[in-house]
Amino acid sequence: MSVDETTARQRTVLQSPAPQQQRTASRRAGWVRRAPLMPALVFVVVMTQLPFLATIVISFMDWQALRPNERGFAGLGNYAQVFTDAGLRSSVITTIVLTVVVVAVSLVLGLLIALLLDRKFFGRGAVRTLMIAPFLVVPVAAALLWKHAILNPSYGLINGTLTWVWGLFGARPPQIAWLTEFPLLSIELALIWQWTPFMMLILLAGLQSRPADAFEAAKMDGASPLQAFRYITLPHLRRYIELGATLGAIYIVQNFDAVFTMTSGALGTANLPYTIYQTFFVRQDYGLAAAQGVIVVIGTIIVATFALRSVSSLLKEDS
Repeated sequence: MSVDETTARQRTVLQSPAPQQQRTASRRAGWVRRAPLMPALVFVVVMTQLPFLATIVISFMDWQALRPNERGFAGLGNYAQVFTDAGLRSSVITTIVLTVVVVAVSLVLGLLIALLLDRKFFGRGAVRTLMIAPFLVVPVAAALLWKHAILNPSYGLINGTLTWVWGLFGARPPQIAWLTEFPLLSIELALIWQWTPFMMLILLAGLQSRPADAFEAAKMDGASPLQAFRYITLPHLRRYIELGATLGAIYIVQNFDAVFTMTSGALGTANLPYTIYQTFFVRQDYGLAAAQGVIVVIGTIIVATFALRSVSSLLKEDS
């Protein structure tokens, strides 16, 4: 072995502890920075995960308050009952229909309103504030507003307007009982009214982040406004539309206030949250209600995963 090789090996042996010491110091510094957040993290884990773990345990139990002496281990019986129950399948279909219709219509209306509010005009700030107002109303108050002030067949706003229009032509106006003749549509209208401002806010933020140079280049090339919207605006808004759809879907899937307040789950309007409420409080079947809740949580986590991916994509594009 030459003198140079021996010297190189000695340098390697002498220098190797340095990176290890740096990594150790870096880890120690990281734990020191995160230490003040640990109590909050432990509190969140205890307050959120322990009840969910208790729900999972209860979902495997045969536990009915009406039969307290027959409590025991049920295995997968509650989950099998969830997937074979015709009433639950109907509530799943109602939940899917309600979510898809409300999210799709809210997105379209939100996009149209965002395109209008993206233009400069007098009083734009006041109009934006008014458009956001429905989203700020408490969900139960919004459901009561639609049930009594808008959809009531005797003195509601819609039937009152129809009476006034028909009266101009001397005809007898139709008196539609919205909540009994169109129960699911009535709930969808109330939710669309409340969630369109949320979609508008997200899409308006996307419109105001459009690259101005791309529009100038499109105008110089002779592109029409429709072509600019089709080939520049819509591709730019794709991530914002995905984000609004996923966030809206998460909240609409869990909606309980509108169904409980407006129809009490009658006439085919019972969605999954209302069905779980009935199983727990009316039937007092705690094991079955826990199994239904676990399945809803799993479905919501799947949808939330897409939402987090959309948010990550937006942050990467902004950076």
